[in-house]
Amino acid sequence: MLTLQAHTKDLGGGFTVRRFLPAAARQAVGPFVFFDHFGPVDAGPDDEHDVRPHPHIGLATVTYLFEGAMQHRDSLGVVQRIEPGAINWMTAGRGIVHSERTPEDLRGRHRRSHGLQLWVALPAADEQMAPAFEHTPAAALPELEVGGARLRVLVGSAFGATSPVVVRSPTLYLDIALSAGDALPLPLAEERAVYVVEGAAQLDGSGLPPGHLMVLDAGSEPMLSAEADARVVLIGGAPLGQRHMWWNFVSSRKERIVQAADDWAAGRFAAVPGETEFIPLPEKRPA
Repeated sequence: MLTLQAHTKDLGGGFTVRRFLPAAARQAVGPFVFFDHFGPVDAGPDDEHDVRPHPHIGLATVTYLFEGAMQHRDSLGVVQRIEPGAINWMTAGRGIVHSERTPEDLRGRHRRSHGLQLWVALPAADEQMAPAFEHTPAAALPELEVGGARLRVLVGSAFGATSPVVVRSPTLYLDIALSAGDALPLPLAEERAVYVVEGAAQLDGSGLPPGHLMVLDAGSEPMLSAEADARVVLIGGAPLGQRHMWWNFVSSRKERIVQAADDWAAGRFAAVPGETEFIPLPEKRPA
């Protein structure tokens, strides 16, 4: 079992995230090439945690909130409020631009934010597909109980339940809530990792270290349990092979990333309706 420790990234305005993927020891787990955990964080009336418009290619962003809300806007014209329990899947494909801002009704107020944002690489054949956005409300995602644990199948299939979220390759993403004495065998996938969001949990009786992403051994079926309330996510699926990553771009071809950087610098990406700001390209260009 491989243990990945987070490194902290400041996204601006003092809003920091704990980033586990990509890591020096591991680029991806299944199709997941990016794993950020933000919060729980309390923001004051004057705090500015908005993420201005920025581009993506070759990936899908997967946003999942435990607390709070954010307002998604993208270059397709989609405007979607993101709230706890829903899955928001944005397929960048050949190129999309989006912003993530505090909803207007929460501005100027004390608010709390907590969630995960993951990136899923697209199969090489789909990297140039048309961009898209899919919002799956919390009520549409399967919920079941196994070994006392309460599971939400966010993406993929587990224990006979299947998420309605459409994926381009085998992908698994579970939200698992446990109380004292609960235990369940973790479902199989070609590659998997577990992360304790809150509380403390064990695998086969050994404590999972807090603040670490644990990549499981292939073919193993460890028992997940807890001695008190805990929340754990499981991610995994089929690997897609080597990917090149720079800034917000993912591709199987280096030259595609260079082109995307040139396109953003030259203003060739589509704009987000109603937005006038943007995040500039980093000064150091991809080679």
